[in-house]
Amino acid sequence: MGKKRCTAIVLAAGSGSRMKSDVAKQYMLLRGKPLLWYALHAVEESAVIDDCILVTGVEDIMYVKDEIVERYGFRKVDRIIAGGKERYDSVYQALRVIAEDGMRVPNRDGFLFIHDGARPFLTEAILRRNYEAVERFRACVTGMPVKDTIKIADRDGFAAQTPDRSLVWQIQTPQVFEGALILEAYDRLQQKKDRLAADGIRITDDAMVVETLMGLPVKLVEGSYENIKITTPEDLLTAEAFLDRRK
Repeated sequence: MGKKRCTAIVLAAGSGSRMKSDVAKQYMLLRGKPLLWYALHAVEESAVIDDCILVTGVEDIMYVKDEIVERYGFRKVDRIIAGGKERYDSVYQALRVIAEDGMRVPNRDGFLFIHDGARPFLTEAILRRNYEAVERFRACVTGMPVKDTIKIADRDGFAAQTPDRSLVWQIQTPQVFEGALILEAYDRLQQKKDRLAADGIRITDDAMVVETLMGLPVKLVEGSYENIKITTPEDLLTAEAFLDRRK
């Protein structure tokens, strides 16, 4: 059986308030290139990914089109769309484009790779491991085992539980799913999100949507300890050190 079509959904709609900068973090420079360039470059060079939907702020669409996508020749970026208030709203907007055949080449039966644009160290090896996993398990998520002991706190700030460290993973992106599966999961989320919020259930990633609303276990796939998300100024310094090490 041949390779299935793979579409990347790259999320770059955040404000990056924790960066303490007037410039959104995805546009801040990392070694002379916008942070978003690195994720898009990995997508562009990948043999796994066929095309891409880039989700950004509505006010940034023209800037991203002119100064990043066209300037750097990212031909796999098929659509640039506006995101929503929450992360899951942005993902849903991209999923609707796919469901409504809004791509140049429809992806009706393939896989969707949802990735944070603020994670610059996406690699072909990570993409390939996820492709192999989603073929077998329908849903998978990138992550790495934690290095430190984890404590679960109670509401008063005391240590209540110490989970087995060998079973605890720090979750990254991409998170990868059969297209039909994640589309159905997000459709259900739109119908039930108010009830979930009332029950105190906060959806924090795409895997949780599938776990909660489809009842399907999600396979963990090894990423990299370098596959960090740039959130604070200190993270930029770490990213620069990773790039220096690769020279």
